[in-house]
Amino acid sequence: MKKTIGYFIAGAAAGAAFIAGLAFNRINDRDEMVTVKSDSRLQYKWYPPEMPSAMNFAGEKVPLDRWDVRERLQRELLFNYYMHGSTLYEVMLSTRYFPMIEERLKANGIPDDFKYLCVAESALQHNTSPAGAASFWQLMPATATQYGLQVDAEVDERYDIRKATDVACTYFNQSYQKFGTWTAAAASYNCGMAGFSNHSSFQQVTNYYDVILPEETNRYVFRILALKYLISNAKAMGYIVEGSDAYQPLKTRVLKVDTTISNLAQWTIDNGSSYKMLKLFNPWLRARTLTAKAGKTYEITLPQ
Repeated sequence: MKKTIGYFIAGAAAGAAFIAGLAFNRINDRDEMVTVKSDSRLQYKWYPPEMPSAMNFAGEKVPLDRWDVRERLQRELLFNYYMHGSTLYEVMLSTRYFPMIEERLKANGIPDDFKYLCVAESALQHNTSPAGAASFWQLMPATATQYGLQVDAEVDERYDIRKATDVACTYFNQSYQKFGTWTAAAASYNCGMAGFSNHSSFQQVTNYYDVILPEETNRYVFRILALKYLISNAKAMGYIVEGSDAYQPLKTRVLKVDTTISNLAQWTIDNGSSYKMLKLFNPWLRARTLTAKAGKTYEITLPQ
């Protein structure tokens, strides 16, 4: 009996090894992404991601038949495609934040594609740049206050996604009225209306794809296009985000406040939550207190 079992185990092991060998040969025959070198180390093979055959931004055609345009897009697509962790996280965050951003874009008459500009600006995170630009839309303090947002030691409404999106939309509409295309409006968000106008006027061209701009802006629209292509085709491009990995909008309740709160931690506890949750849901609250401005009502969000 023991001998029979021994023969069976040996036979099973040999069979498994044979099948594994066949599988390995098939992988090598198909020239797969990984091969085993003579010293047993793995050698990965990298390929440029597939390029779209046609593309548009906000309904405006991207001239991919031009070599310079195609190569610029390919560069940004290549960089973002192989930033696996970063791009995958953006896909995960998009299911939580895109619905809110899409709603405000639509309400302001802005094409839906501008949500990808938001991804290009901040990766859908409350980042602050060395220059002082903050949150999802990377608004500078002076720009934010110019468009009516409160920015001070206690309150910074650049971190209020809805309000900041409305400000960005106002800018996009103004830029579109000035330049006549949404692509130029997107580019000017990076270099400013005056900057785009200066370069465009000197070169006597108005089409974004014909204007030489500072290198950051030269790449900017193509980065937006690359992110649009990757996120809108995430599964086909290998970014698999399913089930609970696709973050959903959080269930919340809103409390309206028009009086000063001297201790936000105690106020939050009194309202059935915690200071940590207050800060996570309201990053625009920058201090431990909230001094109400005359005639202004604040909307504080807490989890349900």
